[in-house]
Amino acid sequence: MTVKIAPSILSADIMNLERDVKVAEQAGADLFHIDIMDGHFVPNMSFSPSVVEGMRRVTDKPLDVHLMIDNPDAYIKPIVDAGADTILVHAESTQHIYRSIDLIKSLGVKAGVVVNPGTPLETVKELFPVIDQILVMTVNPGFGGQKFIPGMTKKIQRLDQLRQTAADDDFQIEVDGGINNETIAQCAHAGADIFVAGSYLYGHDDIKDRVDNLKSLAVNAKQ
Repeated sequence: MTVKIAPSILSADIMNLERDVKVAEQAGADLFHIDIMDGHFVPNMSFSPSVVEGMRRVTDKPLDVHLMIDNPDAYIKPIVDAGADTILVHAESTQHIYRSIDLIKSLGVKAGVVVNPGTPLETVKELFPVIDQILVMTVNPGFGGQKFIPGMTKKIQRLDQLRQTAADDDFQIEVDGGINNETIAQCAHAGADIFVAGSYLYGHDDIKDRVDNLKSLAVNAKQ
């Protein structure tokens, strides 16, 4: 039973990023989640391909890059060249999401689609056979530390049901936003596989205990 914890570096100390990456790695992180924001698609700005490149130099863990930007196609190749393992594109950010997914996969990395809390799953259902991941935002995107939106549990559950009913749909379900020791079990029980956690992990001395606790809660919820 696969459960993966992905620390979000949005909540890390940017002045000590290498230290925080190493601490999370030693604590049992399975991959790292990197948010790239342009201040247009979401009302915040963060990181660039150079941060992906820097992280690639200090960790062998997979890098899960989440594009919260307009015109995502322009960033895809630079981010792949920087060392990303997975690139996630918002369905709402482009009129040509299928083209974006195809571009990502043509460059030899995993491709995923992201849906905001208000975006119906039907808008991306045609992509299910060709994606590796689908990220369900459980908060409104743009800022870390927000509260989990309870109604997203049903959305995750419905997505898992759709996945199980189609023989050629083999994507992983990722969740991002408000993931902590109180919300992870319900997301895991609903069918999520990858859990992005930021403020629950970073800024605390017991990060290993927190990673272990999240994994334990998620695995138990899936049984």
